Amino acid sequence: MTSTTAAGGPPTDRVPRKAALASFVGSMLEYYDFFIYGSAAGLVFPTVFFADSDPATATLLSLATFGVAYVARPLGAVIIGHFGDKLGRKKMLVLTLLLMGVSTFLIGLLPSYAAIGVAAPILLVVLRVLQGLSAAGEQSGANSLTLEHAPEGRRGFFTSFTLSGTQAGLILATLVFIPVAALPDEQLFSWGWRIPFFLSAVVVAVGYWVRRTLPETPEFEKVEQNHAVAKLPVAVLFRDHWPSVLRVILCALVSVVSTVVATWALAWATGDLGLERATFLWVIVAANVVALGAIPMWARLSDRIGRRPVFAFGALGSAVLIFPFLWAVAQGNFTLIFVFGLLLSGVVYSAANGVWPTLYGEMFDTRVRYSGMAIGTQIGFALGGFSPTIAAAIVGDGPNGWLPVAFLTAGAATVAGLCALTARETAHVPLARLGTPAARVPERETLAA
Repeated sequence: MTSTTAAGGPPTDRVPRKAALASFVGSMLEYYDFFIYGSAAGLVFPTVFFADSDPATATLLSLATFGVAYVARPLGAVIIGHFGDKLGRKKMLVLTLLLMGVSTFLIGLLPSYAAIGVAAPILLVVLRVLQGLSAAGEQSGANSLTLEHAPEGRRGFFTSFTLSGTQAGLILATLVFIPVAALPDEQLFSWGWRIPFFLSAVVVAVGYWVRRTLPETPEFEKVEQNHAVAKLPVAVLFRDHWPSVLRVILCALVSVVSTVVATWALAWATGDLGLERATFLWVIVAANVVALGAIPMWARLSDRIGRRPVFAFGALGSAVLIFPFLWAVAQGNFTLIFVFGLLLSGVVYSAANGVWPTLYGEMFDTRVRYSGMAIGTQIGFALGGFSPTIAAAIVGDGPNGWLPVAFLTAGAATVAGLCALTARETAHVPLARLGTPAARVPERETLAA
């Protein structure tokens, strides 16, 4: 069965492909904004907004502002998820893009601590909260839209393009930051760091045009036509689907791997260890280029063998590989950093990252899918979002000082991987049965139906 048909005609992949492409581009543009903040928090903000603190404290405070967005995310998930399940996926995706773009542009306009004192970091936190509210609904909305448009048997592949877009956004953000980070410190800390934030104006214009062309999903339109839209989707969610919400929260802890590698390790390597900023940023770019190819491949595999084994491999494999990666960083050996960075972030972590959009989305029915994914992931991401701050607080001195951070990351990834194995396998359950008692029938019976 194909979830979308041409008007008055036979089933077609044209609309699912358009939805996947539009979600890819939209996520890429949205997460460009989100990731440039992460780069700036590790490289620039300690000096610009926390200049009155010693370097270690300034880095800790700067990384804490990165985590503040994750506190706002659960609230944003409830609000945006509610309206996404009541009004449709498309409307909320346009809203999240505009909210992210405006708040990012305004960050680029902020005066420094030297200019206006404590008001500067306060305004930074306010705008970061707005970024978090936006991000709370972005991936869940894009995932819901592509999942509900995708042909049966290929849901994993089509939905993975949302996460590929996220990786592309990180690549774009890092590529923009590489020449900026190479500027002399005086130029970098005065005006250079602002350039990536100002470029969000272009990001918003392109993204808004792309998002407006997105069609609403047939599954949501069917719910509307049948007058089955939940008045309070969150109430229905926690009444009928609370085990799935809890499972998503725990599985989402795998995000600790990404935040530790892309944010804390960047600050630690270029700050405490004195490694070259631009070179380390190239490691992140290379890993995400590899991930662009790996994510859809892992997703296609999940369409064949199931979501659970692919996700679990990615999470548990990341728990192992974080140790040689951080060891290589501590050694300052860029050859090994590249090797283990590409293997960890580019290949193995991509297995979990590419599969979670379908793994989570298939746990819920259409009436609460947006809310379920948004709330579950954002609570889990909130727990993981402060991992850079925790890592900065627990990292030790000496050649083995990185071990506490490695154990923190490995523990979170292990919990995620084991939790995924407790989920019901849904790769071959028809879309209309997802999140319902009918999804519990044996797989061979479901396929026969």
